[in-house]
Amino acid sequence: MAQARKKTGVTRFGKVAVLLGGKSSEREISLMSGRNVLEGLRKSGVDAHPFDPAERELSELKQEGFDRAFIALHGRYGEDGTVQGALELLGIPYTGSGVMASALSLDKLRTKLIWLASGVPTPRHEVITADSDWTAVAEKLGLPLIIKPAHEGSTLGLTKVLDAKRLPIAYRHAAKYDSLVLAEEFVQGEELTAGFVGEEALPLIRIEAPQGNYDYQNKYFSDETKYICPCGLPPREEHRIQELVMRSAWVLGCSGWGRADLIRRADGSVSLLELNTSPGMTGHSLVPIAAKVAGISFEQLVVRILELAHVE
Repeated sequence: MAQARKKTGVTRFGKVAVLLGGKSSEREISLMSGRNVLEGLRKSGVDAHPFDPAERELSELKQEGFDRAFIALHGRYGEDGTVQGALELLGIPYTGSGVMASALSLDKLRTKLIWLASGVPTPRHEVITADSDWTAVAEKLGLPLIIKPAHEGSTLGLTKVLDAKRLPIAYRHAAKYDSLVLAEEFVQGEELTAGFVGEEALPLIRIEAPQGNYDYQNKYFSDETKYICPCGLPPREEHRIQELVMRSAWVLGCSGWGRADLIRRADGSVSLLELNTSPGMTGHSLVPIAAKVAGISFEQLVVRILELAHVE
């Protein structure tokens, strides 16, 4: 009996690496996420250990006998399919989406192209360069505009532009992070986020940031940002949005867990902004907040995500 319990308990996961830190511009947040995940797994009895790919070779995962990897990396080299591909070659099951879905989801341009082709609503956009006709961009998409790098998260490199004369400055700021930069229609409305674990959609969260500015500081470090969950929408409307989010993840090939960010206009229509395949797990992060409202503790959440680890 004891042996049977051992095989069905958390020890069935074996030795687990929590990948954290990494080389992206979101390293600081990843370290915070990873430490929380590590603590949650250990509290649940999982044999979990920190592993920073910026400081160690991934091949050491195999050499040291790791059986699974919980990816708590954010941004490039962690959320873009690269580490997923390496883990595939090593034969180590990992959390979250596979190589293709991870690469597509981090690329905001390709995400938009797939969503538009699949009928998933998303703000109008245009790829911009240093030689763009700024007046024409502003006339086509309207003002205000959102300027952002195509392969970054956590609002890094993002600027809200009210005057077309400021577009070159915003472009240069975004271009510091990425050679591919997007101008995006600004959608006025409620900011919502929708997490999911496996096939289960989590409750929606309504975000109220100071002065409506949900930037890097307000996202991770401010205690003034409010996260309202339940979000206050009628159940039928919330379910409709959740179904749309699950479809938006499906068309990108996402699996395991993730979180979509969206805007709900005053008329009830929504626009999907982006999909995160390795969401934050910090003290201010949204998937744990929604999971708690759904009756799932942080420890239960990280174990459930680990259960879904796979090799494609």
